[in-house]
Amino acid sequence: MRIFIAAPLFSEAEREFNRKIDELLRSNGFETVLPQRDIGDAWTEGHRRVFEKDLAAIDGSDVVVAVLDGPDVDSGTAFEIGYSFARGKPVIGLKTDRRTFAPGEEVNNMILQAAARLVRDPASLPSAIREAAAGSRSPNR
Repeated sequence: MRIFIAAPLFSEAEREFNRKIDELLRSNGFETVLPQRDIGDAWTEGHRRVFEKDLAAIDGSDVVVAVLDGPDVDSGTAFEIGYSFARGKPVIGLKTDRRTFAPGEEVNNMILQAAARLVRDPASLPSAIREAAAGSRSPNR
C-alpha cells in the first residue's frame, strides 16, 4: 500500500519529524512518498513541475497521512488534504501538537471533515491506515 505523507517541510525540525513518520510507515511494510525526498524542490526544479509531481504522487497513492501540527495547518498540507479528499483518497490526520485552533476544536472543521480519521500518536498510524484503506470511517466529530 502506498502512503503519501503531506506535511510542512520548511524547517529542519519539520523535515526530521517527516523522516521519522516515513521510517515508521516503511518499517510497518508501507511504501511511502515523502515529498521532501521524492518530489523535489520548487526553487531548483520549478514551481509548476513540483506542483504537477505532487498531484501525480497523491493520485498514485492509496492513503494520505497529513501532519496537522502547529497553531494552524500548513497551507500546502491543507491543499493536499483538500485535493486528496476530492480525489476520494482516505486522509489520516496526525496531530501531536497540543495547541488548539479554537477552544474545543483542535483543527479547522474543513480539515477535520476531510480526514477519515484523526490520530494523536504516530504509533497508531499503521492501524489507522489499514482501517481507512478498508473503508472504515471513524467519526471525527
